[in-house]
Amino acid sequence: MPTFTYLIRTPDGIRQEGEIEAANIVDATDILRKNDQIVVKISEKDTSIDFLTPFILRFNHAMSRLKARVPLNNIVFFTRQLATMFAAGLTIERALHFLSTEEKHKKFKAVVIKLENDVKKGMQLSDALERHPGVFSNLYIALVSAGEVSGKLSETLDDLASYLETLEDTRRKVKSALYYPIFILVFLFCALLFMFTKIIPKFAEIYDQLGSALPFYTRVMTGIADWVTRNIVAVLFITFVVLLLSWLFTLTDSGRLIWDRFTMRIPIFGKMIRQSILAKFTKTFGILISAGVSVLEALGLTAKVVGNRVFELAIAQASDDIENGINISRALKDTTAFPPIMIQLISTGEETGEIDQLSLKASEFYTKQVNATIDRLTSILEPIMLLLVAMVIGMVVIATYLPIFQVGQALAQ
Repeated sequence: MPTFTYLIRTPDGIRQEGEIEAANIVDATDILRKNDQIVVKISEKDTSIDFLTPFILRFNHAMSRLKARVPLNNIVFFTRQLATMFAAGLTIERALHFLSTEEKHKKFKAVVIKLENDVKKGMQLSDALERHPGVFSNLYIALVSAGEVSGKLSETLDDLASYLETLEDTRRKVKSALYYPIFILVFLFCALLFMFTKIIPKFAEIYDQLGSALPFYTRVMTGIADWVTRNIVAVLFITFVVLLLSWLFTLTDSGRLIWDRFTMRIPIFGKMIRQSILAKFTKTFGILISAGVSVLEALGLTAKVVGNRVFELAIAQASDDIENGINISRALKDTTAFPPIMIQLISTGEETGEIDQLSLKASEFYTKQVNATIDRLTSILEPIMLLLVAMVIGMVVIATYLPIFQVGQALAQ
């Protein structure tokens, strides 16, 4: 027999949820309605596990974003200009026409022209934006739609531009902190690859001609260099395949969850990533609430923005609890994913009716934390990475030139 999940309200007004087995949804509803219980929601439980659909959706979204890649700076400038023109009395159609004329980025220029044509045909701006998911995010479209409904489109666009600027600034700082050690490691790898394939084999030939007995340490290095030279194509191919498969794995639900849990457990970097996510969550949530978006819809959009599977699941759990009558701060606290400071601010916002303002205050707090962490990381990582490079290159140089001390003896022989 199929299983149905339900949400009911008892005669005392208490909400209850659970599962029930019945021949069909009508029988399940009849059983639940006994004792004057009100069925709020009932649906058949899906017991199948679908791995392929989320993977395909994320892969298509990634490809669409790659094909229609537009720098965020262009979108921020477009949003700011559109807000200014609309507030000055220009229609959306005329503003889009002017912006399409002035836009220099070819791909984005084509998008703006399509937006102008769609608006000319009578479409709402939010509906026209929805036709370009690779350029405009769900959050962007939702905020524009909320501005259209509330009649405050210019203010909403202005807030949206400020939000995108803050988001880009935080993202750029986080990426710079993460890219620096990655760049150093890649540079170190390339330098070692060059030395193993070009420099060390030359020295090995010279030492062989001189008949010099190489030290053990140097023989190990020349052996590694010889192996790398003979297998360089295979090494590069395997590296490419591993990186590609890892990326494809992160497009699945399980892969994203494993990867996001791992990144948040990295010493120092994990804390910075978590603070960045919290700053993004509170900023997005505060802007959506101030724009008039409902709490549940705001949480749904925020889950798509945070970019972390752990927090996506936590937000989904909190949304279910809020739908069942639990207040926002308690629902977020029960997920154990959000820190006490943020929960306290949200709770205060619920009591005072200023949950949007306090969410934005929380975002400012976590943004400052991210900036402070990045500054500390930069000051610590620079000497550490330079020391690492010096040590590795120094070891290779020592191994390469160590036999020179024995060349005199080889020449005498």
